[in-house]
This record gives sequence, C-alpha cells and structure tokens, in this order.
Amino acid sequence: MGYRVVETETVEPTPDRPCTLRRLSERAGLERMAINRFEAEPGEQVPLAYHYHDEQEEAFFVLSGTLHVETPEEEYVVPAGSLFAVDPGSPQRAYNPAEADAAVELIAVGAPAASGDVHAYDPDDESRPS
Repeated sequence: MGYRVVETETVEPTPDRPCTLRRLSERAGLERMAINRFEAEPGEQVPLAYHYHDEQEEAFFVLSGTLHVETPEEEYVVPAGSLFAVDPGSPQRAYNPAEADAAVELIAVGAPAASGDVHAYDPDDESRPS
C-alpha cells in the first residue's frame, strides 16, 4: 500500500508558462495520470494552447474563480465547484478572460498520462482533421 500527502503550494511552478502551473503527478508518485494545479490571472491562458489529445481524457475542477473554455462549437463558462470534462479528440482552449474580476484556480487531471498525445488545434484551418 502507498499513500502520500502533497502540499500543492510547495511544488515549484513550471517556468515559461502563460499562467502558474504546478505539476503534481511526480510529487504524488502517480504514473498513470497527469494532475496539475493551475492559477491564471485575468487575461492568462491555461496551458496548453488550443489543443486536443488522441487518447487522454481531461477533467478540470474549478477551485475558485470562473474558467472559460473555448471549443469549436461553443464557449463554456465553468464556475467554482464545477467540473469540465473533455473526451479524447475534442479540441479546447481554457483561459481566464482579461475582463475577469479575479484569478481562476483549478486542478486538471488527464488519463492516461501519455507522452506525445497532444496536438495543436487551429480553429481557422479548414484542412484540419475532424
């Protein structure tokens, strides 16, 4: 059996990201899922850019503030205490709009943890696969 407690604030933020990203998987000893904590001020994007995954399912649990998620069909507004789930192959871009009153904090979980599974998505590229 194995158990661990991770104080997320003690995990150093990943440098060169458009918002604060704390990668929690390794510290927690998790190998089959990716789990990250994000803090995005108004006007900041939650990494990655507009993208999709081949195999990975993603879930964003909003701790505080309001997360906005752009998809090809619509924009979702996800308030604190809510979960936004994304199926593989579904493009999305998560962000905190510039006009927001506060930062948004969230936990993102992706499974399986797959290297090379992410692809950029350009909503204006008509030659993209559907």
